[in-house]
Amino acid sequence: MVCSNCEKKGISLATPSIKKKSDIYMGSEMSKIVSSSERKIGENKLLSKSAKKRYDPYGVGCTICKQRTHHLGAKYCPSCAYKQGRCSICGKKILDTSAYKQSSR
Repeated sequence: MVCSNCEKKGISLATPSIKKKSDIYMGSEMSKIVSSSERKIGENKLLSKSAKKRYDPYGVGCTICKQRTHHLGAKYCPSCAYKQGRCSICGKKILDTSAYKQSSR
């Protein structure tokens, strides 16, 4: 479970958008991105800092079951977040689970 604020953050893709070469030079939004330093062109995504953090074997795990989490910086694994009714990334209470009969699996 992920709250709306954490859902907006999302995860960036290796190829965020594919545009025609003519769109880049004709004053589209893509040309503004290329001219500013927001996005690095020709950067190897496998060698970036975020990729190195992703494969950290001693990274932070779930606070309840100590299992590895899917997202970087997440506080709960998806199963514990569902059981507790919390956002798995920030830990904010989303759902009142007092009236639910949930399994402990």
